[in-house]
Amino acid sequence: MREVIILDDKTTRRKLILASLAALATNTFVAPSSSAKILDRLTYPHSKADAQGKYTVMLDPGHGGIDSGAVGPEGTLEKHVVLDIANKVKTILKRHGVNALLTRSDDTFIPLYHRIQIAHAHNASLFMSIHADGFASPAAHGASVYALSTQGASSAMAKYLSKSENEADDIVGNSLVYKDKYLNKTIFDLKQTETIRESLLLGAHIVQHIAPVHHMHSSQTEQAAFVVLKSPYIPSVLVETSFITNPEEEKLLGTAAFRYKISCAISSGIINYFKSY
Repeated sequence: MREVIILDDKTTRRKLILASLAALATNTFVAPSSSAKILDRLTYPHSKADAQGKYTVMLDPGHGGIDSGAVGPEGTLEKHVVLDIANKVKTILKRHGVNALLTRSDDTFIPLYHRIQIAHAHNASLFMSIHADGFASPAAHGASVYALSTQGASSAMAKYLSKSENEADDIVGNSLVYKDKYLNKTIFDLKQTETIRESLLLGAHIVQHIAPVHHMHSSQTEQAAFVVLKSPYIPSVLVETSFITNPEEEKLLGTAAFRYKISCAISSGIINYFKSY
């Protein structure tokens, strides 16, 4: 006999969707009045503030250690640039009462799946991976923001960059097998949850605040199958602050002024996203 989940008359659309997903996942029947247990299991506690009303942001400086990331024409390493930018974002967010943490605070290699685990371990409200990537053509320039896609990349560049980022772990060999439940198994299809929608909303806020201070490679949040964005519970985006393989942007990324400017824009986008709740 199937379990019956009772929903009250004030059930929100979000809860109704979640309850339906619960029914699909657990072979239960959903009826209209109130039961919190399965809804609580499928709601997104990490997208909310804690009991003190404080949000936790997990900032993920890309690459690190043996994985230097993209390299600029003058030899600038992506891993060092993005760690500094992430630290600046962390400082700004803390000034605004946001609990900001880093997946790495030094030049350390961290596997992609472990970055997601770190975010979950700290009950992160959102996850942001920060990069300054490269492209085959040095003409590629501008910032871009990415969310997860379960239906293919939204552009050729999104496909190229997601493939590049997802191969990061290959640097230490192909022995790494993703066994993490958030990467290989989810109770329900990610596209049926609100997580991607929230990620796109977060991305829109980031784009809105970067656009006035730096050229955007894409004026909207792009989507691709980035491994590091595959948490089913935490709104997650990847921010490409610039193309380090572009000579002019490599110079920009080398200045404290630009790093601070882009950090302020990213921080403002995050803060405005939280204000939208």
